[in-house]
Amino acid sequence: MWDAILDSLIDTVKLIPFLLITYIIMEFIEHKTSHKTKDAIKKSGHFGPLIGGILGVVPQCGFSAAASSLYSARIITLGTLIAVFLSTSDEMLPILISEAVDVRIILSILGIKLVIAVIVGFIIDLFFRKKFETSEDEPEIKDLCEHEHCHCEHGIFKSALKHTINITLYIFIISLVLNIIIYFIGEDNLAHILNSTPIIGPIIASLVGLIPNCASSVIITQLYLSKVLNFATMIAGLLVNTGVGLLILFRTNKDLKENIKITVLLFAIGVIFGIIFDLIGFNI
Repeated sequence: MWDAILDSLIDTVKLIPFLLITYIIMEFIEHKTSHKTKDAIKKSGHFGPLIGGILGVVPQCGFSAAASSLYSARIITLGTLIAVFLSTSDEMLPILISEAVDVRIILSILGIKLVIAVIVGFIIDLFFRKKFETSEDEPEIKDLCEHEHCHCEHGIFKSALKHTINITLYIFIISLVLNIIIYFIGEDNLAHILNSTPIIGPIIASLVGLIPNCASSVIITQLYLSKVLNFATMIAGLLVNTGVGLLILFRTNKDLKENIKITVLLFAIGVIFGIIFDLIGFNI
Protein backbone atom coordinates (compact mmCIF):
# COMPACT_ATOMS: atom_id res chain seq x y z
CA MET A 1 0.00 0.00 0.00
CA TRP A 2 2.81 2.40 0.88
CA ASP A 3 4.38 1.61 -2.49
CA ALA A 4 1.18 2.80 -4.18
CA ILE A 5 1.30 6.08 -2.26
CA LEU A 6 5.01 6.56 -2.96
CA ASP A 7 4.59 5.78 -6.67
CA SER A 8 1.73 8.28 -6.91
CA LEU A 9 3.82 10.95 -5.22
CA ILE A 10 6.87 10.34 -7.43
CA ASP A 11 4.81 10.27 -10.64
CA THR A 12 3.15 13.56 -9.67
CA VAL A 13 6.31 15.38 -8.58
CA LYS A 14 8.03 14.55 -11.89
CA LEU A 15 5.33 16.48 -13.75
CA ILE A 16 5.52 19.72 -11.76
CA PRO A 17 8.33 21.37 -13.82
CA PHE A 18 6.52 20.62 -17.10
CA LEU A 19 3.21 21.93 -15.77
CA LEU A 20 4.68 25.09 -14.25
CA ILE A 21 6.62 26.00 -17.41
CA THR A 22 3.55 25.31 -19.55
CA TYR A 23 1.31 27.56 -17.48
CA ILE A 24 3.90 30.33 -17.31
CA ILE A 25 4.07 30.31 -21.11
CA MET A 26 0.28 30.32 -21.36
CA GLU A 27 -0.03 33.21 -18.93
CA PHE A 28 2.66 35.13 -20.81
CA ILE A 29 0.77 34.62 -24.08
CA GLU A 30 -2.44 35.84 -22.45
CA HIS A 31 -1.00 38.92 -20.74
CA LYS A 32 2.05 40.08 -22.68
CA THR A 33 1.82 39.16 -26.35
CA SER A 34 0.13 41.19 -29.04
CA HIS A 35 -2.74 40.04 -31.24
CA LYS A 36 -0.27 39.53 -34.10
CA THR A 37 1.87 37.26 -31.95
CA LYS A 38 -1.14 35.21 -30.87
CA ASP A 39 -2.22 34.92 -34.48
CA ALA A 40 1.27 33.71 -35.44
CA ILE A 41 1.10 31.06 -32.72
CA LYS A 42 -2.20 29.79 -34.08
CA LYS A 43 -0.91 29.73 -37.67
CA SER A 44 2.14 27.73 -36.59
CA GLY A 45 -0.34 24.99 -35.71
CA HIS A 46 -0.10 23.78 -39.31
CA PHE A 47 3.27 22.24 -38.36
CA GLY A 48 2.04 21.25 -34.91
CA PRO A 49 1.68 17.49 -35.51
CA LEU A 50 5.32 17.25 -36.59
CA ILE A 51 6.60 19.26 -33.63
CA GLY A 52 4.21 17.52 -31.23
CA GLY A 53 5.18 14.07 -32.47
CA ILE A 54 8.88 14.79 -31.97
CA LEU A 55 8.39 16.26 -28.48
CA GLY A 56 6.18 13.36 -27.46
CA VAL A 57 9.06 10.92 -27.99
CA VAL A 58 10.85 12.47 -24.99
CA PRO A 59 10.64 10.00 -22.06
CA GLN A 60 7.96 10.33 -19.36
CA CYS A 61 4.60 12.02 -19.93
CA GLY A 62 5.49 15.67 -19.34
CA PHE A 63 4.78 16.80 -22.88
CA SER A 64 1.45 14.98 -23.05
CA ALA A 65 0.47 16.76 -19.84
CA ALA A 66 1.54 20.09 -21.32
CA ALA A 67 -0.23 19.38 -24.62
CA SER A 68 -3.53 18.71 -22.84
CA SER A 69 -3.42 22.09 -21.15
CA LEU A 70 -2.38 23.84 -24.35
CA TYR A 71 -5.21 22.19 -26.28
CA SER A 72 -7.74 23.10 -23.58
CA ALA A 73 -6.70 26.73 -24.09
CA ARG A 74 -6.95 26.23 -27.89
CA ILE A 75 -3.30 27.13 -28.41
CA ILE A 76 -2.59 23.91 -30.32
CA THR A 77 -4.76 21.90 -32.72
CA LEU A 78 -6.40 18.55 -32.16
CA GLY A 79 -3.98 16.95 -34.61
CA THR A 80 -1.06 18.23 -32.56
CA LEU A 81 -2.60 16.90 -29.35
CA ILE A 82 -3.19 13.46 -30.88
CA ALA A 83 0.35 13.43 -32.33
CA VAL A 84 1.80 14.07 -28.87
CA PHE A 85 -0.45 11.43 -27.32
CA LEU A 86 0.47 8.78 -29.91
CA SER A 87 4.22 9.37 -29.70
CA THR A 88 4.24 9.46 -25.89
CA SER A 89 5.12 6.16 -24.23
CA ASP A 90 5.54 7.22 -20.60
CA GLU A 91 7.91 4.64 -19.04
CA MET A 92 8.60 2.60 -22.21
CA LEU A 93 11.89 4.21 -23.21
CA PRO A 94 13.51 4.14 -19.74
CA ILE A 95 12.59 0.46 -19.42
CA LEU A 96 13.98 -0.43 -22.85
CA ILE A 97 17.23 1.37 -22.03
CA SER A 98 17.52 -0.18 -18.56
CA GLU A 99 17.02 -3.64 -20.06
CA ALA A 100 19.88 -2.98 -22.51
CA VAL A 101 17.65 -3.55 -25.53
CA ASP A 102 19.43 -3.26 -28.89
CA VAL A 103 19.49 0.41 -29.86
CA ARG A 104 18.21 -0.50 -33.33
CA ILE A 105 15.09 -2.04 -31.81
CA ILE A 106 14.56 1.01 -29.60
CA LEU A 107 14.94 3.40 -32.53
CA SER A 108 12.62 1.25 -34.66
CA ILE A 109 9.86 1.33 -32.04
CA LEU A 110 10.25 5.07 -31.46
CA GLY A 111 10.42 5.69 -35.20
CA ILE A 112 7.24 3.72 -35.90
CA LYS A 113 5.37 5.54 -33.14
CA LEU A 114 6.65 8.90 -34.39
CA VAL A 115 5.69 8.26 -38.02
CA ILE A 116 2.21 7.09 -37.03
CA ALA A 117 1.79 10.08 -34.71
CA VAL A 118 2.81 12.67 -37.29
CA ILE A 119 0.81 11.18 -40.18
CA VAL A 120 -2.34 10.71 -38.10
CA GLY A 121 -1.94 14.19 -36.62
CA PHE A 122 -1.77 15.83 -40.04
CA ILE A 123 -4.72 13.76 -41.32
CA ILE A 124 -6.85 14.81 -38.34
CA ASP A 125 -6.02 18.48 -38.85
CA LEU A 126 -6.69 18.18 -42.57
CA PHE A 127 -10.04 16.42 -42.48
CA PHE A 128 -11.47 17.00 -39.01
CA ARG A 129 -10.45 20.57 -38.24
CA LYS A 130 -14.06 21.76 -38.49
CA LYS A 131 -15.36 19.07 -36.16
CA PHE A 132 -12.83 19.78 -33.43
CA GLU A 133 -12.08 23.31 -34.51
CA THR A 134 -9.81 25.57 -32.52
CA SER A 135 -10.93 29.08 -31.74
CA GLU A 136 -10.85 31.57 -34.57
CA ASP A 137 -10.22 34.35 -32.09
CA GLU A 138 -7.61 34.49 -29.36
CA PRO A 139 -6.42 31.42 -27.49
CA GLU A 140 -9.04 30.64 -24.85
CA ILE A 141 -6.61 30.88 -21.92
CA LYS A 142 -8.99 33.16 -20.06
CA ASP A 143 -11.65 30.43 -20.17
CA LEU A 144 -9.20 27.95 -18.65
CA CYS A 145 -8.35 30.51 -15.98
CA GLU A 146 -12.01 31.01 -15.12
CA HIS A 147 -12.45 27.24 -14.91
CA GLU A 148 -9.50 26.95 -12.51
CA HIS A 149 -10.29 30.15 -10.54
CA CYS A 150 -6.65 31.18 -10.71
CA HIS A 151 -7.21 34.98 -10.45
CA CYS A 152 -4.86 35.90 -13.29
CA GLU A 153 -4.97 39.57 -12.39
CA HIS A 154 -2.55 38.80 -9.56
CA GLY A 155 0.37 38.27 -11.94
CA ILE A 156 1.78 35.77 -14.40
CA PHE A 157 3.83 33.63 -12.02
CA LYS A 158 1.27 33.58 -9.22
CA SER A 159 -1.58 32.52 -11.50
CA ALA A 160 0.66 29.94 -13.24
CA LEU A 161 1.61 28.56 -9.83
CA LYS A 162 -2.07 28.38 -8.87
CA HIS A 163 -2.84 26.43 -12.06
CA THR A 164 0.06 24.07 -11.35
CA ILE A 165 -0.98 23.42 -7.75
CA ASN A 166 -4.59 22.73 -8.76
CA ILE A 167 -3.62 20.26 -11.48
CA THR A 168 -0.89 18.63 -9.36
CA LEU A 169 -3.31 17.89 -6.52
CA TYR A 170 -5.82 16.51 -9.01
CA ILE A 171 -3.21 14.25 -10.62
CA PHE A 172 -1.96 12.99 -7.25
CA ILE A 173 -5.44 12.07 -6.01
CA ILE A 174 -6.43 10.24 -9.21
CA SER A 175 -3.01 8.53 -9.49
CA LEU A 176 -3.26 7.39 -5.88
CA VAL A 177 -6.71 5.89 -6.46
CA LEU A 178 -5.50 4.11 -9.62
CA ASN A 179 -2.35 2.80 -7.93
CA ILE A 180 -4.39 1.43 -5.03
CA ILE A 181 -6.79 -0.28 -7.45
CA ILE A 182 -3.87 -1.79 -9.39
CA TYR A 183 -2.29 -2.83 -6.07
CA PHE A 184 -5.37 -4.87 -5.13
CA ILE A 185 -5.95 -6.25 -8.64
CA GLY A 186 -2.27 -7.13 -8.97
CA GLU A 187 0.02 -6.42 -11.90
CA ASP A 188 0.30 -10.16 -12.57
CA ASN A 189 -3.47 -10.41 -12.98
CA LEU A 190 -3.46 -7.40 -15.28
CA ALA A 191 -0.72 -9.05 -17.32
CA HIS A 192 -2.80 -12.25 -17.49
CA ILE A 193 -5.74 -10.28 -18.92
CA LEU A 194 -3.48 -8.95 -21.67
CA ASN A 195 -2.07 -12.37 -22.51
CA SER A 196 -5.18 -14.53 -22.21
CA THR A 197 -6.93 -13.24 -25.33
CA PRO A 198 -4.42 -13.21 -28.19
CA ILE A 199 -7.08 -12.79 -30.89
CA ILE A 200 -8.27 -9.48 -29.48
CA GLY A 201 -4.92 -8.59 -27.97
CA PRO A 202 -4.70 -5.10 -29.57
CA ILE A 203 -8.15 -4.22 -28.21
CA ILE A 204 -7.32 -5.33 -24.68
CA ALA A 205 -3.89 -3.67 -24.83
CA SER A 206 -5.46 -0.41 -26.00
CA LEU A 207 -7.92 -0.51 -23.11
CA VAL A 208 -5.06 -1.09 -20.67
CA GLY A 209 -3.09 1.69 -22.38
CA LEU A 210 -5.90 4.13 -21.62
CA ILE A 211 -5.24 3.76 -17.89
CA PRO A 212 -3.74 7.17 -16.97
CA ASN A 213 -0.95 5.68 -14.92
CA CYS A 214 2.65 4.59 -15.54
CA ALA A 215 1.80 1.00 -14.53
CA SER A 216 0.09 0.36 -17.87
CA SER A 217 3.14 1.31 -19.97
CA VAL A 218 5.43 -0.60 -17.60
CA ILE A 219 3.36 -3.80 -17.83
CA ILE A 220 2.95 -3.64 -21.61
CA THR A 221 6.66 -2.99 -22.18
CA GLN A 222 7.82 -5.70 -19.78
CA LEU A 223 5.47 -8.27 -21.31
CA TYR A 224 6.79 -7.39 -24.75
CA LEU A 225 10.40 -7.79 -23.59
CA SER A 226 9.45 -11.15 -22.05
CA LYS A 227 8.01 -12.15 -25.45
CA VAL A 228 4.60 -12.62 -23.88
CA LEU A 229 3.15 -9.93 -26.14
CA ASN A 230 3.90 -9.59 -29.83
CA PHE A 231 4.78 -6.26 -31.44
CA ALA A 232 1.23 -5.60 -32.66
CA THR A 233 -0.30 -5.89 -29.20
CA MET A 234 2.51 -3.87 -27.63
CA ILE A 235 2.29 -1.01 -30.14
CA ALA A 236 -1.51 -0.85 -29.79
CA GLY A 237 -1.23 -0.33 -26.04
CA LEU A 238 1.67 2.12 -26.19
CA LEU A 239 0.11 4.24 -28.95
CA VAL A 240 -2.90 4.80 -26.73
CA ASN A 241 -0.92 5.33 -23.52
CA THR A 242 -0.57 9.05 -22.73
CA GLY A 243 0.65 8.91 -19.17
CA VAL A 244 -1.51 11.48 -17.38
CA GLY A 245 -2.29 13.33 -20.60
CA LEU A 246 -5.93 12.24 -20.76
CA LEU A 247 -6.29 12.84 -17.04
CA ILE A 248 -5.31 16.48 -17.46
CA LEU A 249 -7.45 16.86 -20.59
CA PHE A 250 -10.56 15.83 -18.65
CA ARG A 251 -9.58 18.23 -15.86
CA THR A 252 -8.82 21.30 -17.97
CA ASN A 253 -11.05 20.98 -21.05
CA LYS A 254 -14.62 21.92 -20.11
CA ASP A 255 -16.21 20.07 -23.06
CA LEU A 256 -16.81 16.58 -21.66
CA LYS A 257 -18.29 15.23 -24.90
CA GLU A 258 -15.22 16.36 -26.82
CA ASN A 259 -12.94 14.71 -24.27
CA ILE A 260 -14.82 11.43 -24.67
CA LYS A 261 -14.61 11.69 -28.47
CA ILE A 262 -10.86 12.30 -28.27
CA THR A 263 -10.45 9.28 -25.99
CA VAL A 264 -12.48 7.07 -28.34
CA LEU A 265 -10.50 8.38 -31.33
CA LEU A 266 -7.22 7.61 -29.59
CA PHE A 267 -8.43 4.12 -28.67
CA ALA A 268 -9.58 3.45 -32.24
CA ILE A 269 -6.21 4.51 -33.67
CA GLY A 270 -4.35 2.16 -31.33
CA VAL A 271 -6.64 -0.77 -32.14
CA ILE A 272 -6.52 -0.17 -35.91
CA PHE A 273 -2.73 -0.02 -36.11
CA GLY A 274 -2.41 -2.96 -33.73
CA ILE A 275 -4.66 -5.08 -35.92
CA ILE A 276 -2.85 -3.96 -39.09
CA PHE A 277 0.55 -4.97 -37.69
CA ASP A 278 -0.99 -8.24 -36.47
CA LEU A 279 -2.49 -9.07 -39.86
CA ILE A 280 0.73 -8.43 -41.78
CA GLY A 281 2.71 -10.35 -39.17
CA PHE A 282 5.06 -7.45 -38.48
CA ASN A 283 7.36 -8.00 -35.51
CA ILE A 284 10.56 -6.58 -34.05
